[in-house]
Amino acid sequence: MSGRREEILDAALDIADEHGLEAVSMRALADRVGVTPMALYRHVKDKSALLDGMIGRLLTALLPARTPEDQTWEERLGALGHACREVTRRHPWAAHLLFSRPAVTPDAVRAVDIVYTALIDAGVPESQVPRLERLVSTFVIGFAASEASGRFSPGTLDPRSRRGQLPDEELPGHRRLAPYLDLPVDLTAEFEADLEDIRALIRAAAGRP
Repeated sequence: MSGRREEILDAALDIADEHGLEAVSMRALADRVGVTPMALYRHVKDKSALLDGMIGRLLTALLPARTPEDQTWEERLGALGHACREVTRRHPWAAHLLFSRPAVTPDAVRAVDIVYTALIDAGVPESQVPRLERLVSTFVIGFAASEASGRFSPGTLDPRSRRGQLPDEELPGHRRLAPYLDLPVDLTAEFEADLEDIRALIRAAAGRP
């Protein structure tokens, strides 16, 4: 990637951080880097290519320069999951972009390949690897997106107050789980537990105990 293209993509990331993803446009980007909109097309051909490039720039932070030879497949998946969560914490708008764009840039394809090779090394039958990669990616990005958007936060009402908006007989599941719903949630611990559940599913798909 040329230095000028990196500069342009970094400027686009800055605009999204400051004003949200919807503020990223070719005109706003041209103003930020001090060129005409037409001059941008030498480096990004259109808005779609710009968004793909932004994904690639974000994923650069996810990918190790090279995978340590002594890392297990479990460690590789865990490292990628944690890196994705960290990116969305720094750039809350990024989860939507990762969810809505296909993996077409070199860095995006490399990230998918890390998951592919981890699943292969785990012993998953090759015919099942693409399906499990989609499951792993959907979980990691979905968790990160929910956390970044505030979906996991209690909002303006605590769990008990939210349940109080409906009669108990309409919420048998909530009534049964009330002691657990009222507890504070440690999202980091929950993310770790979810990753281990994913690893257990992969071991099962590989025919391991």
